[in-house]
Amino acid sequence: MCLITFAYKAHPKYKFILAANRDEFYARPTAATHWWEDHPEILGGRDLQAHGTWMAIHRNGRFAAVTNYRDMKHIKPDAKSRGDLPVHFLLKNDSPSSYSKAVHKEGASYSGYNLITLEDEMTHVSNYDSQVNLLDAGIYGLSNALLDTSWAKVKKAKGDFKTLIEQKFDLEDLIEMMQNTETAEDGALPNTGLDYEREKALSAMCIRTPDYGTCCSTAITIDYDGNVAFMEKSYPVGDRNDEIVSFNFQIERR
Repeated sequence: MCLITFAYKAHPKYKFILAANRDEFYARPTAATHWWEDHPEILGGRDLQAHGTWMAIHRNGRFAAVTNYRDMKHIKPDAKSRGDLPVHFLLKNDSPSSYSKAVHKEGASYSGYNLITLEDEMTHVSNYDSQVNLLDAGIYGLSNALLDTSWAKVKKAKGDFKTLIEQKFDLEDLIEMMQNTETAEDGALPNTGLDYEREKALSAMCIRTPDYGTCCSTAITIDYDGNVAFMEKSYPVGDRNDEIVSFNFQIERR
């Protein structure tokens, strides 16, 4: 997952609203969002190579998502899989704060990551940040740097998202919003260690290159009564099919 914009307790109807794109090499084997056979209480996509996830939600309302922190000079070939971080949170009873603090202590075991977790509170943690961040009500953007870093794609996504949720919207509107393929101006490109052509291509909200790009877009709402709506659109890249899956359920409180 490489671009997420979300509202936390910033809407009169919804406790949580999310629009996100997952960017990956097309050849990496992936299962679209489904209820997992080994953990039928978890709903999310699955990385079939490392068996983790980029984003998932538990029937009890616990939610987690991870993005890579892009720093090409400090990739750890023997690092633990970042996709395990959301899974472990969903299977534990720790609060988001407690879990994030434990993860932060083990930050050196992973290549760069951002992790957001949600239950009765919401947190952000990264091994490129000095602290765990307990989030206040508001609208946030996250890509492959720290939370709310002012990358052009993050600012664009947050602005479009804010405008959209201030009016009547549905999940299809959120997914359509995330399909913007416009790249950033040269002067607004970050410097993450990639060459110019790659940095330019990856500056779009929705990335399209021959071998890597946005594989799916996801939209989620959780209202204050615990009703969850989850939609994912997969794109026809690599061996993937162009399809939409939708799920609705009521949070089962423990």
